[in-house]
Amino acid sequence: MRADDNQLAERYTTAAEQLGHDQAAVRLAGVYAMARLADDWTEQRQVCINVLCAYLRMPYEPDPGRRWRPPAVLGWPQAGRKRGPAGGWLRYLRPAIHKEGEREVRQTIIRVIRDHLRLVPKHPHSWQGLDFDFTRVTFDGGDFSRAVFSGGKVTFTDAKFTGGEVTFTDAEFSGGEVYFDDAEFSGGTVHFRGKFSGGMVHFIGAEFSGSSVLFGGAKFTSGEVHFGGAEFSGGTVHFDDAEFSGGMVHFIGAEFRGSSVLFGGAKFTSGEVDFGGAEFSGGEVSLHRRGVQRRNGPLHRRGVPRRDGPLRQRGVPRRNGPLRPRGVQR
Repeated sequence: MRADDNQLAERYTTAAEQLGHDQAAVRLAGVYAMARLADDWTEQRQVCINVLCAYLRMPYEPDPGRRWRPPAVLGWPQAGRKRGPAGGWLRYLRPAIHKEGEREVRQTIIRVIRDHLRLVPKHPHSWQGLDFDFTRVTFDGGDFSRAVFSGGKVTFTDAKFTGGEVTFTDAEFSGGEVYFDDAEFSGGTVHFRGKFSGGMVHFIGAEFSGSSVLFGGAKFTSGEVHFGGAEFSGGTVHFDDAEFSGGMVHFIGAEFRGSSVLFGGAKFTSGEVDFGGAEFSGGEVSLHRRGVQRRNGPLHRRGVPRRDGPLRQRGVPRRNGPLRPRGVQR
């Protein structure tokens, strides 16, 4: 191994040790040290990024007042058991221990990743095109604004958006794939007012139970967004003033039990919104003809009953009484 490689390996070991330190200030130093190493060590850049993402995946308790979590699915890390009220054993996920300053450390990692994703691909320190694994990460805030996800694989599978504000404002999703499959949006606000061009963004099986998820003003040009099998039981999903020029949004098999999905002022130029097989038992899906601007071809809204024109109800199961939201009737 060359002297330079030995030095880089030593820097890696030092940064990793700092990330595991008890004091938040030392962990912050470890974040910056690992990021600088990624810039200097091109051959192992992905490994350094993996370490930063792995830190975010570690158990995190944003609310120090919480002591117990609901019973967990077997197989999760740190599973255990506790005596139940009837004397039996209840399985649970051991709560993460709140660490002083931990939120700042996590937010710093997000900012470091964002800043590198803002750099043009030709920049020697750009992280565009690499993989980012945010599986099961808890987000209580975070700024990914103006980040460019081009190529590579980015996964937020099983991530939990529990509060605060997470923003992808003016971010670009171009050519790569981004996964929010089975993610939980239970609080706070998530902004997706970005550009989707050619890539695919998956929200398959995601749960929307309390967050505001905003695609208002987003631009879809040949990209696809999939909400197949997603559950909308609370909160609001806005596509207000979004522009679809060849893009597609799929809600195939989604369940609407209380959320509002709004397309007011959206502009479609040969785009498609597909609700085939979706189930509506509450909430609101608004596709007002007056508010939706259409040019250069029809707007396909398969499976969505409409007040303002012929109803196309095939593939949309109905139950639990009449639904009276704006723009959707059954």
